[in-house]
Amino acid sequence: MNELQQLSAQMRQAVNAEMKAVLHATDDTPNAFYGMMHYHMGWRDEQLQPADVNAGKQIRPVICLLACQAAGGDWQQAVPAAAAIELLHNFSLIHDDIEDASPTRRGRKTLWTIWGTEQAINAGDAMFALAHLAMNRLVDRGVSAETAVTALRRFDETCVRLTQGQHADMDFEQREVITVDEYLAMITGKTAVLVSLCTELGALIAGADSETVEHYAQFGLNLGLAFQVIDDILGIWGDEAVIGKSASTDILTKKKTLPVLYGLNHNGALRQLYEQEQTDEAFVKQAIQVLNTTGARDYAIERATYYSENALQHLEEAEPTGSAFTALNQLSDMLLQRDF
Repeated sequence: MNELQQLSAQMRQAVNAEMKAVLHATDDTPNAFYGMMHYHMGWRDEQLQPADVNAGKQIRPVICLLACQAAGGDWQQAVPAAAAIELLHNFSLIHDDIEDASPTRRGRKTLWTIWGTEQAINAGDAMFALAHLAMNRLVDRGVSAETAVTALRRFDETCVRLTQGQHADMDFEQREVITVDEYLAMITGKTAVLVSLCTELGALIAGADSETVEHYAQFGLNLGLAFQVIDDILGIWGDEAVIGKSASTDILTKKKTLPVLYGLNHNGALRQLYEQEQTDEAFVKQAIQVLNTTGARDYAIERATYYSENALQHLEEAEPTGSAFTALNQLSDMLLQRDF
């Protein structure tokens, strides 16, 4: 077992215990209000009976806690912030499922399909509020009031950025022309800023100086951007046996990912192709051929490499230490060293 596996197992256990305390999941008696949130988190089934369902990899809270320890702090002190981040992420998933009319999440029915849109919105709102209450529990772990207030402000500022990213994503669905720069701004808001918050709060709670905290924040930001761009590449050219999903889905659904937008902005033949309504395997094959001749894959790989190198450079300049530093490097390798 390497450092990442050992530390993340301990950290996830602590984060889950904290989230259950915040969401009042320590009582065995089903509760209709909290039960919907417990269902989404994988702790209860549709009848609100105890369950143990995979609720995601929980990478974000682990990154937060690793950053705290690598910056010289006690990761246990940052557990409330890590739990708050994971609750914020899950709140966004509840609302995303409603906005996208998604019937399933993690292999189960989504909240809104069981209890209705109105109750699902309310459950998401409640989880958003409870995420904020989780941040206030930092003082119970010995974090100074000043640091806790600063952490809460950064948490709120990131919430605004996340909704801006979601706004842009939904707006893009109604628009035919989207630039590469607009797309990069959107994924910064929708994906990267939350990863950045994880590393920033970890360093902040550790008591690192402002320059070090900024290096950790930039490490997380670039890590999030690199991860998303690599996902975009794998969504078109990835090995289906490795990525666990069809590599043609992004083309079949005409999803506007970075390589596609680069191709649409640089090749009239691809724009013409994307104007047709019918999509099939022949469409996918032709679209990928055009993307290859346009250099879309090379461009996307270049961007992914740029963000990856930036992330690792900022991590090095933060001067992390100990086993948590080793684990952060292992986690970075896992997220960034994916074949494309």
